[in-house]
Amino acid sequence: MKIEHVAMYVNNPEVARDFFVKYLGGRSNDGYQNENTGLRSFFISFDDGARLELMNKPGLIDAEKQLTRTGYIHIAFSVGSKEKVDALTKRLKDDGYEVVSGPRTTGDGYYESCIVGIEGNQIEITE
Repeated sequence: MKIEHVAMYVNNPEVARDFFVKYLGGRSNDGYQNENTGLRSFFISFDDGARLELMNKPGLIDAEKQLTRTGYIHIAFSVGSKEKVDALTKRLKDDGYEVVSGPRTTGDGYYESCIVGIEGNQIEITE
């Protein structure tokens, strides 16, 4: 069994799509829109087969996102090496994204950094 995809509601699917394509190597489909419900979505595919669905629909509630909350807390992306973790973290920081931690080796042995990415959602970058 495998996880087929993870979905997240966002305020601006095009901006979110561009983030995952630009920084994390995703490939986007052309998008989908349901004229009856107003639902819009993009599927972002990654090299290993993982997919992320970015969705929007009328009436979403945009509550403040605390980094220490219950529920889904981050999406982790493996970039292949410590040097790539360092480079991507620097690039994101230089582009104005908040670095929450790292790059560092964690107690459980991961070399990682965490940034606050698109719309306040945490992204973990690992080797």
